[in-house]
Amino acid sequence: MEELAAVAVLRLGHRPGRDDRMTSHVGLTARALGADRVIFPENAGDAVATVRDITDRFGGPFDVERTDSPRGVIRNWDGRVAHLTMYGERIQDVEDQIRDAVADRGESLLVVVGSEKVPFEVYEAADWNVGVTNQPHSEVAGLAVFLDRLFEGRELDREWKDAERRVVPKATGKQVEPADEE
Repeated sequence: MEELAAVAVLRLGHRPGRDDRMTSHVGLTARALGADRVIFPENAGDAVATVRDITDRFGGPFDVERTDSPRGVIRNWDGRVAHLTMYGERIQDVEDQIRDAVADRGESLLVVVGSEKVPFEVYEAADWNVGVTNQPHSEVAGLAVFLDRLFEGRELDREWKDAERRVVPKATGKQVEPADEE
């Protein structure tokens, strides 16, 4: 299996007050499950600071950006675009095609995650409209499943650089320690 080129996640919309936590979770999920960066709308509130703080404390690399034109990011993307929607093709039917296209051509992949009603032009601009399930569900859950299938689970063994803290896996309880302790 070839390595994939860069993967970015675009949060297409953000409804202040309603989507604050969800937008932050889109960024945290993108980071934890293998994407290289997240792009938030300009009005995304504290999401940028939240994701940067987690990256500073638990490691990276991972970039966080803002844009005043999320649709412009899609229009100007130099690579392939996968739009996550419950109305799309089943992930199990297109995941190999997406992975192969991105790996074989070395093109970057933009994964678009909506919030409010997604304009039809996004569906048209996407190389793939992908449904993780064709039932109503959380966009964060959809992103997590998509990234896990895209990376075939390899993202779960990722090494984090420049971390201040690390979580110690345990059957019960919680343990977080300085990253330089083993």
